[in-house]
Amino acid sequence: MNCLVIAATPLEIRPFLKKLQEGNVPIAPSIELDVLITGIGLLATAYTLQKQIHLKRPDLIIQAGVGGCFDKKMKLGRVFIIKKEAVADQSVVELNALKTLFNLDLVPANQPPYQKGWLVNPHSILKKLRLPKVTGISVNEITTQAQKVRFYKKQFNPVIESMEGAALHYIALQEKIPFIQLRSTSNYIAERNKKNWDMPNAIESLNQSLLKLLQTL
Repeated sequence: MNCLVIAATPLEIRPFLKKLQEGNVPIAPSIELDVLITGIGLLATAYTLQKQIHLKRPDLIIQAGVGGCFDKKMKLGRVFIIKKEAVADQSVVELNALKTLFNLDLVPANQPPYQKGWLVNPHSILKKLRLPKVTGISVNEITTQAQKVRFYKKQFNPVIESMEGAALHYIALQEKIPFIQLRSTSNYIAERNKKNWDMPNAIESLNQSLLKLLQTL
């Protein structure tokens, strides 16, 4: 079994990379691990992931990364599995409401790989994992405006925001490759004071969850 671990930046999976370099990643002998640093954003992720798949097709893709959290009641550093994704800013504000390509009838809501406008992870492997499964959105511009927060909450009701998740979902669904998106929370959406962010804790918890996940394969 070939498992491809991807991340936008080396920083997000630095503890995992260190253990991998030292030969201390606890996986079954039958599992072959590859790592891909995709770069930040949907375009970079789509390009590098597609090239890697054509070079060496994996049996499973695991995306590990940090993201922003919409729910301020949730403690930073929690790790989630993203069950379904959407590209939130692939949309337009019209009559003081956010409308997606599907709302505008530009794309059929159930046109593969979409289900009712969502990129849904259908794979049974998710049922075996104990981490909470939540909704994510991907954006090209990090959300900082209160109005956008309201639009996104009303339209998508997301828990996590990232800049790469939807690219994984779209490509893996199109290529029919099982995948898992792991996200830990480093900050609350629209909080631009980085003194309030908890990146070290988010990275630590993300990597602990990644290592535990690899043990279950």
